[in-house]
Amino acid sequence: MQLKPGVVAEYKKRHDELWPELAAELKAAGVSDYSIFLDEDALTLFAVQKVSDGNTAAKLPDSPIVRKWWRYLAPLMETHPDHSPVASPLKEIFHLD
Repeated sequence: MQLKPGVVAEYKKRHDELWPELAAELKAAGVSDYSIFLDEDALTLFAVQKVSDGNTAAKLPDSPIVRKWWRYLAPLMETHPDHSPVASPLKEIFHLD
């Protein structure tokens, strides 16, 4: 995902104040151990999350609270017309348990 210039502090602030109903929605969908990392030079965001077996994370884009969150963050990052973040999947090339 990609931030716009000059918004890092606001992006962090909004996540530091994550809405309880959004956190509950993510947990109910089986999402846990969720982190977002920032490449400060490129303003690129990299998110990592664990999902439980039988999770419903693929349905989160249909959630009204998720869509509201996307609209809330849209001024800060590159988005699609529906305000979902522009994201590129990454290929795992190494893993160690």
